[in-house]
Amino acid sequence: MNIKMKTSSITSKTLFYLIIFIISILLLLWFCQTIYLSISYEQYQVKNLNKIANYISSMDSKTLEQNIEQIAYENEVCIEYITPYQTHSYNTQIIGCELGKNNESIIRYQSQMISSESQMQAFRLVNEEYKAKAYLYGIKKNNGFVFVYTTLVDLSSASNIIKGQLIYITIVAILCACIVAYFLSHKITKPIREITEKAKKLGRGTHDIHFEENGIEEIDELAKSLNTAQKELAKTDELRRDLLANVSHDLKTPLTMIKAYAEMVRDISYQDDEKRTDHLNIIISETDRLNHLVNDILSLSKMQADADTLNKETFDLRKEMEEIIHKYEIIKETENYSFKMEMPDKIMVYADKMKINQVIYNLINNAINYTGPDKVVKIKVIEAKENYKVQIIDTGKGIKKEELDVIWDKYYKNEKNHQRNVVGTGVGLSIVKTILEKHNFKYGVESTLKKGSTFYFLIPKAKKRKNVN
Repeated sequence: MNIKMKTSSITSKTLFYLIIFIISILLLLWFCQTIYLSISYEQYQVKNLNKIANYISSMDSKTLEQNIEQIAYENEVCIEYITPYQTHSYNTQIIGCELGKNNESIIRYQSQMISSESQMQAFRLVNEEYKAKAYLYGIKKNNGFVFVYTTLVDLSSASNIIKGQLIYITIVAILCACIVAYFLSHKITKPIREITEKAKKLGRGTHDIHFEENGIEEIDELAKSLNTAQKELAKTDELRRDLLANVSHDLKTPLTMIKAYAEMVRDISYQDDEKRTDHLNIIISETDRLNHLVNDILSLSKMQADADTLNKETFDLRKEMEEIIHKYEIIKETENYSFKMEMPDKIMVYADKMKINQVIYNLINNAINYTGPDKVVKIKVIEAKENYKVQIIDTGKGIKKEELDVIWDKYYKNEKNHQRNVVGTGVGLSIVKTILEKHNFKYGVESTLKKGSTFYFLIPKAKKRKNVN
């Protein structure tokens, strides 16, 4: 079962996460300032008393007598020094000190320490007057005993003050979070809303749109991607219009001729065997042209949908090229085209023979359609260490530099005024591109204005092939 997730705005989500974050921080502060404060304070006092006791324990009697009063005042503790002859008290006026006040608990602990064999003992007790925890340390010094006492300050009142402050701080922080969330989300959502509106227009077919960047990295990346998509859509739309116009032209012309000659056979030449045969041959030729156009478009669609697989094999490319050139005998005789071949005697390669033949056939068709007044097409193969470079050269007017990357698009024409091809159907270069990319072969075009163009591709030698289809 599909569950539709509830959506919410960036403003509400930003506010929600900010409030959660602030509450988490305040809860942490609450814990540290109320619960952990008392624990850490007690740990600090115990650690300090341990330090004082160890320090006193390490002193000799003379040094102790000279410094004991200073120790009491500096550390804010009260000390009682009991010897067999007398008792000395230090800093007993400090708030909470119970030494020398006949406190039964302290007297009991002192007696316990004196009667024991321990060098040092620590006692935890309660100061009844202040209802607070207290600590008593006893240290044995020669024949005497030093008792260090301190009462822990009650932090409950301080904790209550902190709790009250935290309540106000929480309210103020949440209000601030609301304000920050509003302005932050507004800054983020404004460019997103603008992009969304423009994207809707783009989806409706408006292509003269530019997506603005606003300094937020992720949104800028989105804007750049949409600008790229806009350019591609605009180019695709233009190619679509050209495709419809050019295909319509290439369909209309043979259909018109088929109809015209069929009517001539019906009305005029049906009694003249020679004329009737000529007219029927033209009808057949134009029908073949239509068939080639449809087959090329279907073949291209199939290859671009990856529905076509490669059947690689080893074959002699020179032999295949000679057979392809032989098919153009009718063009040589009727249109006075000249084909010049320059290649090794044997060109053993490894590829899909049928598709490579299709590549060469389409490149030669392209050269025939665009070569110069001399009507010369040159086929050249250069041998390298690991591959052969196949070149199809024409002597036409060349291709502009800015058009070199788009000539491989379906039905692209380097002239807007589309002329009917001498041979081929107008989608040849797109078929070439698809086949060579499917083989992972390098390909390209070099062109000089008013001098002609050279289309080429690299095909590996058979002995260098990889046995992977």
